[in-house]
This record gives sequence, C-alpha cells and structure tokens, in this order.
Amino acid sequence: MSAFRVALSGDFIRPDGAPAFPDFDVTALENEPGVEVAYVQPVDGVMPAAGLADFDALILLVPRFARESVPAGGRLGMVARFGVGYDNVDLAACTDNSIAAVITPDGVRRPVAVAIITFMLALAGKLMLKDALCRAGPAGWDQKIDHMGVGVVGKTLGSIGIGNIGAEMFRLARPFDMEFIAHDPFADEGVAAELGVRLVGLEELFANADFLAVNCPWVPETTKLVNAERLASMKPTAFVINTARGPIVDQAALAAALRDGTIAGAALDVFEDEPTAVDDPIFLLDNVICTPHALCWTDQCFAGIGAADVKAAVDMMHGQVPVGVVNREVLDTPAWQARLKDYGARFGSR
Repeated sequence: MSAFRVALSGDFIRPDGAPAFPDFDVTALENEPGVEVAYVQPVDGVMPAAGLADFDALILLVPRFARESVPAGGRLGMVARFGVGYDNVDLAACTDNSIAAVITPDGVRRPVAVAIITFMLALAGKLMLKDALCRAGPAGWDQKIDHMGVGVVGKTLGSIGIGNIGAEMFRLARPFDMEFIAHDPFADEGVAAELGVRLVGLEELFANADFLAVNCPWVPETTKLVNAERLASMKPTAFVINTARGPIVDQAALAAALRDGTIAGAALDVFEDEPTAVDDPIFLLDNVICTPHALCWTDQCFAGIGAADVKAAVDMMHGQVPVGVVNREVLDTPAWQARLKDYGARFGSR
C-alpha cells in the first residue's frame, strides 16, 4: 500500500532547515501511520506541478497554487490554505481537476477578531500618536492635552460582513456597550439577532458607523467596495479598519480621505500591494496604523490553523470530507467521491 503523502510549501521551513513557525505542530501528521510529509519549494512564488506530482495533499502558506501548479496524474486531492483567505489559490483550476480547496475558519476566527478589537482601541486612544509624544521627551509630553482620545461606549461598531470573523468581533465587543450594525447579503439573521446586530444597507452602514471593520472575502463584487464615494458619506470622526484583504479598499481613495479629514483615521493589516512600497502615500499619514498582514499572528493562531490543516489532511486520508472546503461543488464529482472511497479502503474509515 502506497503512503498518503502530504506536501508543505517550502516557506514553512527556514534555509537552515529549522521550522519557520514552531507553533505549527506537524508531529500529529508525521505520527499518523501510512503518512509521509515533505517540503516542496515554490519556483518564483508558484508551487511547481512537477514537485507536487506524487502527493495527495498540499498545505500551502504564501506561494500561489496556479493552474500550472496542478500536477498530471490526478493524484493531488486537496490544497489546504494556512488561513482563511484563498486569493493565492486558483479556485477554478482546483475545481476543474477535482481538487478540494480548504481553508481554516475556526483557526483564525478568534485571532483576527482580537486583532480588530486591538485596532479599534488603538485608534480610539490614539495609541501610536501618544507613543510618539512620549518618545519625543518634554516637548512631546507638553502636547498630550491636544490629543484627546474618544470613548467607545455608545458608539456604533459596523461591519462589512457578519460571517465567522465578523460575528466573533461582535461577541468580543459586547462589554464595550456599543451599538452594532452590519451589512451582509448572506447574513444568518438568527446569528445577527443573537448578537444584537442590526442588519442594514451599505449606505446606512457607512453613514452611521463610528468604527467600520471590513470582514468580507475579496471577490470581484467586493473589489474597492470601500471607495471615495462611500468614504465621503462617513462621519468625519469615523475610523476604517481592514484586516480582510487589501483590494476591498481603494487605498488611494482612503489615503486622500485620511489626508483631507474626510474620516478621522484608519488601521490596516492588509494592502492593495504586499509587500507595500516604502514610499506609499499611506505611510506619510499619522492618522493610520499599519501592520504587515500579521497582526493576528500569534502562537495560538498558528497552532490553531496548523491543527485544522492537519485534521483536514487526516480526514481526507480516512475517507471523510474535510471541514472548510470552499469549492464544495467538487464534492459531488465522481472523481472526488472515488478518491475518498479509495482512501477509506486503504487507510481505514473513521
């Protein structure tokens, strides 16, 4: 019986062979009977088809899985993203080749929600500006009276999206006694009601939110959803927070709105281009907090994401549908069903 082989993209290890993220524990996978684990290096940022030819599953960090990454032979059955975003995965190519694209929503739900609350409180308290005042010595300390923060009690926290992360954000924000609103055409009204979130249209969301968090996926329909026109409809005291994907926000329009006082501030963990050029206009502004698509990166976050990806691989190995499949239409294809049946027969069903 041939082994069940799992590839990890090469950026999970350092050049010296040490793990890049020690909190991603692969021992549970390595200790599974019949499993082999190996690292496959990307080529120019893309996973190579030749390197993946003899693998059943791929756990993918930063490199792209493109159409040209699909190996011949049809053995690869799953691409599991290390996180919840899948913009570096060619979903159509996966679907066309009966490959399940898997994400880990449970692994990032709490860490990203915590990151949003961190941003909200930092913006409200002018944390970064006050840090700079403190480091400036007596002259900076003398300016603190001119930089009063704002309280959050009674303010309106709005969200574009109330899915996994958006709902968790509202759960964490409950003790702050804020008003909650959200726009999401796919919202679970029962979840919204349970959380005390009022579902509204986009126009009302932008007009009323004091803190507006972007919690929707990046798809063609959401590209530059936060644009100049919508920013202009916001309160001049409002803040925008984006921990989702950069292209959902028109970054040039946001920079202009921050520069001319259309809104009070913003916090960004994601950008239109990553890594972002050092001379990007957004970095010239003192009313924006920027982090390098890593604010939620904690030991607990990576341990949770890693455990979810390992479980997805083990589930498929034992003939079960993994949690978090994005392209669910694959699950009904004869090729996928035959693959699961074969795995279950070879490695035992659970």
